Amino acid sequence: MSLNKIAFQFILLFICLSNGVAQEKFTLSGTVTDKRSNESLYGVTIFVTDLKTGATTNEYGFFSLSLPKGTYQIEISFLGYETLTESVILDKNIRKNFSLSETTQQLKEVIVSERKLKSEIKKPEMSVNKLSIQEVKEMPVLLGEVDIVKSLLTLPGVTSAGEGQSGFNVRGGGADQNLILLDEATIYNSSHLFGLFSVFNPDAIKDLKLYKGGIPARYGGRLSSVLDIYQKEGNSNEFHMNGGIGLISSRLLAEGPLQKSRGSFLVAGRGTYAHLFLKLTDNNNSAYFYDLNTKLSYKINDNNNIYFSGYFGRDVFTLNNTFVNTYGNAVLNLRWNHLFSDKLFSNMSLIYSDYYYGLELDFIGFEWNSGIKNYNFRYDFKHYVNDKLKLTYGANAIYYTFNPGKIEPSRPDSGINPDQLDRKYAFESALYWDAEHQISDKIAVSYGLRYSNFLRLGEQTLNVYENNQAVIFNPTFQIYESAEPIGTKYYGRNKTIAQFDNWEPRLGISYALNDRQSIKASYNRMSQYLHLISNTQSPTPLDVWAPSDSFLKPQILDQFALGYFQNFKEDAYSLEVETYYKKIQDRVDYIDGANLIANEAIERVVLNGRGRAYGLEILFRKNEGRFNGWLAYTLARTEQQVAGRTPEETGINNGDWYKTGFDKLHDLSCVGNYKLNEKWRFGANFSLQTGQPVTFPNGQYEYLGITIPNYTSRNDSRLPTYHRLDVSATLTPTKNKNRTWQAEWVFGIYNLYNRQNAASITFRQNDETARNEAIRLSIFGIVPSVTYNFKF
Repeated sequence: MSLNKIAFQFILLFICLSNGVAQEKFTLSGTVTDKRSNESLYGVTIFVTDLKTGATTNEYGFFSLSLPKGTYQIEISFLGYETLTESVILDKNIRKNFSLSETTQQLKEVIVSERKLKSEIKKPEMSVNKLSIQEVKEMPVLLGEVDIVKSLLTLPGVTSAGEGQSGFNVRGGGADQNLILLDEATIYNSSHLFGLFSVFNPDAIKDLKLYKGGIPARYGGRLSSVLDIYQKEGNSNEFHMNGGIGLISSRLLAEGPLQKSRGSFLVAGRGTYAHLFLKLTDNNNSAYFYDLNTKLSYKINDNNNIYFSGYFGRDVFTLNNTFVNTYGNAVLNLRWNHLFSDKLFSNMSLIYSDYYYGLELDFIGFEWNSGIKNYNFRYDFKHYVNDKLKLTYGANAIYYTFNPGKIEPSRPDSGINPDQLDRKYAFESALYWDAEHQISDKIAVSYGLRYSNFLRLGEQTLNVYENNQAVIFNPTFQIYESAEPIGTKYYGRNKTIAQFDNWEPRLGISYALNDRQSIKASYNRMSQYLHLISNTQSPTPLDVWAPSDSFLKPQILDQFALGYFQNFKEDAYSLEVETYYKKIQDRVDYIDGANLIANEAIERVVLNGRGRAYGLEILFRKNEGRFNGWLAYTLARTEQQVAGRTPEETGINNGDWYKTGFDKLHDLSCVGNYKLNEKWRFGANFSLQTGQPVTFPNGQYEYLGITIPNYTSRNDSRLPTYHRLDVSATLTPTKNKNRTWQAEWVFGIYNLYNRQNAASITFRQNDETARNEAIRLSIFGIVPSVTYNFKF
């Protein structure tokens, strides 16, 4: 018998056996929704008690389970909802939807069952933090404004550049290395009022998830983290409103059906009014923000759903009516969910994102604006192959338009000539594939691969430099200087200026020691093609995004992580311990004296270096009872190196490793919530972290009558240790019970013991003593607040 014939018979036998097995299995699929609002629920556990197996719902509430023929007890559970138990006869493929009711029990009586323990412990997912919106709302806040981004700072591995600073840093990465998504649309600036508040209205948010490592292949374009946030869909059963009135801001949300049980709408607005009180005084300065969230959802039939969501926000800052600064985000997303079969779910998205920055200087007579826009197409599939294997695959394509800056006269007599810095264009595309595979009862793996391609496109005229070096080294003064161009080269519309391709593998593995303990490990490679041009540790509205090109190389990250996970006493307590190591290629840094604002040739002030970060993270949670909360501690180091390109060059900091501005050796957060009774609930949050690295002068000398400071090595000093305690008390009137109108009062104190934390330290000469002195700038002392929340 020939080899080909044997192979053919073997394949035929395999197919027959596979079909035989398949005939013995059927699929149970469907969606899980909130009974009151009919809104889909993400992360619900569907547990088959007879087989000790289960699944969880995806972002749109869909689940799929392949089981042998038989009759099963199915338990559907989700924290904050009553557990639903149903008997299902599975003798054919069944589509069955479930609705859960919010629990009316006190927190101490809520029990998270063993099925959730096992799924979380055995899942090959690590370096991921989830916070429920209820947890976020119970935390003490500044000026009574609930803040999603600020709540992330209480998690291990997440820090900020400082008080009143925008953005956040994950495992030592820059704020520009975080991919922030709102309904899949990119948010380029996540802060209002220069970092005091975030752009996310908590009333409109349904779910949030922060990936710090082990990032699935469906995400790309950033190095450090992915913050994935989804808005609520709206109530398709009945009309409701809720909102809140605070000391400096208020918010209002309305939701209701477009068509009963099929379509819904949601509109939420938020704004500040503190600036209105300034008009009653002689103060002509003001700062305020406003934003709008909206979402439309419609169920065409059992296999098709469409969603249209949007966000628009603006900040306005004025000084004496002569300086006006306006900036903000605008995003739109049209999505189509389609169910090809009980095992294949798809989502197609058309996304628009825009970040705008405008500046008007009336005393000079000009207006300035800059920004970045992108048009994004995504098509994603989730394939539930069987109860042991789930595949996720898809593609996306993004077209970028960068506006580095445009200047126009604001009045005829200003003498300013209009000018537009060359716009920049780029196209980024990717294909990805992910698998989540349960190898055995103890071993589960996730593995995937992402291929990304980036094209830097014309139309633009670029400088040409001798030896292709835009930065040169001056051996006499031992400093780097901008090179003078020796010519220019023009690239026409959509002509390729530079092209980059990268393969980005992802791998995660979990080994369950038992039902309550596991060891996990992960590896991921990420590529980032966009750069935030900034000379501060925290993003500012004036910062400009720039694409990779012949001089600004893409950043490449490799991250390894190892962790131990354990649950205690039926999930009453949980412990997560992780250690990680990250290395980054082509991390940009700037030469001394770099001018970044309106710089059309940014390559003349940047050098490519490398970075590394490593640390230990501990998260201990108490999940049940009247008192619950968590303790998070991080021990970490983040460093960067820019070595000389030749033996004669010194590099930055003499080519030695130096701490980045995001290095925080110690970071401790304690969050606690206590429910005294149905009327009173209390919360507290304590934060402590090592001060931010800075470069201080260590001496001075005089030259030709001019005093010149002498500085230490880069980031060799630190600001004082940062710490503060926040507390809150929530009063829910007893008359709320069984009433349509429900309300609560939230009282808070930010920085209870009035710690004067240093946002910065500057040095000056005292006019009276002629001695040098250090001046500490503190932004917030003790700040009380009160907010009235309502819903009906």
